[in-house]
Amino acid sequence: MAETVILVPARLESTRFPQKLLHQIRGKPLLLHVAERIQKEVPEYPLVFAVDDRSLYEVLERDGFSAMMTATHHESGSDRLAEANEELNADFVINVQADEPLITRKQILELVRLISGDCDMATLATPFSKHEDFYNPNQVKVVLDRNDQALYFSRSPIPYPRDTPKALSENWFVDNRAYRHLGLYAYTREFLKEFTQLPPGDLEQIEKLEQLRALENGYIISVGLTEEPTIGIDVPEDIALYEAHLVAAEARG
Repeated sequence: MAETVILVPARLESTRFPQKLLHQIRGKPLLLHVAERIQKEVPEYPLVFAVDDRSLYEVLERDGFSAMMTATHHESGSDRLAEANEELNADFVINVQADEPLITRKQILELVRLISGDCDMATLATPFSKHEDFYNPNQVKVVLDRNDQALYFSRSPIPYPRDTPKALSENWFVDNRAYRHLGLYAYTREFLKEFTQLPPGDLEQIEKLEQLRALENGYIISVGLTEEPTIGIDVPEDIALYEAHLVAAEARG
């Protein structure tokens, strides 16, 4: 297997949006929108989907994409990737989410660059610009040290502006390094294997954020910054946002 592989964990069931990866958008399931986007953006990297259901496998295989069946019992995407990489044995795994149809080449290449450096895991973040997003617990925040390594991830607003009202300006977010975490990751082979053998961490279970397990166990997470837009399809309402993006892109030519 190649040194670096893009590995996408794909689970059929979703609590907030049942079977969303098979949801039809312009006559094509969301999963294929994501597969085609990745292939178009970074054709030089092998692309493999780690799936938990035959229906996902068949959709991908029918359109010429590589897929692997993995166990149904995995509680996280990283567990699914660890199982898949036992067979693939890639040195570096780039984890793109199966519900992120706007992933860009620049974002993926930044993950490749980061994981090739002095870290165990890499991810991306983008500056906040709206105070309602900053205070939204579904928008995960990350604070960084001076070397752009993660100090902590939280659903709470961090860094917390004790002396500033909620009506924060865009400049406040930039000046105070307030970042929204994006669910895109890269791992070394050794880290991925070790990480999934660790028990869930205390902070991880409180915040329901798996990446805190890495920090609790002393692993280094490098964070790259991006200002390119992303739309993660988490709930049915997100479909309209993605479709609006497609219309706008077509209008631009």
